[in-house]
Amino acid sequence: MIFVQWTYFVFEGIYLLFKPPEEKSVVGETVLITGTDHGIGREMALQYSALGATVVCWDINEEGNKETVKEICSRKGKAHAFVCDVSKREIIEVAKKVKAEVGTVTTLVNNAGIMPCHPFLQHTDAEIRKIFDINILAHFWMMQAFLPDMIAKRHGHIVLLSSMAGIVGLQNLVPYYGSKFAVRGLTEAIKDED
Repeated sequence: MIFVQWTYFVFEGIYLLFKPPEEKSVVGETVLITGTDHGIGREMALQYSALGATVVCWDINEEGNKETVKEICSRKGKAHAFVCDVSKREIIEVAKKVKAEVGTVTTLVNNAGIMPCHPFLQHTDAEIRKIFDINILAHFWMMQAFLPDMIAKRHGHIVLLSSMAGIVGLQNLVPYYGSKFAVRGLTEAIKDED
């Protein structure tokens, strides 16, 4: 089964290499990205800004998040930093603050995640809960906060980041892989709702 999926994705990738889908413009859009203090989140924030979007940066690390915004602004982009622990329901309150200070979010990129790496029996209860709180439950809270405005305006996009971990598992990452498989399931289910 894995070989069939792998083969499909390889051929799809080759096809898309020669016939990529038309890109949508993000000029004037408000893009909220979680986990923007470093890594993929920071790079996505820089890229969206370079494409003309106003970027709303969310992270629990205030200093790193402000650095991302500073870098965007130094490149003549528009960005705003908000401190938020996506593992908590405080998401709803911070979302209201974003709407009041920046405006309606039109693209939501759920990027924040953690990946502790050690054998399954060495994961503590608290660590497993934290993995699921950040890597999957935060997606639910973020959608509850931002999806109603997108539906009302009939305009918006939600990006739920998973990884190959949503398709195949490896040792020493059992809770992480479980959370990413859940993201994949959430993505498949939510796209079919009316």
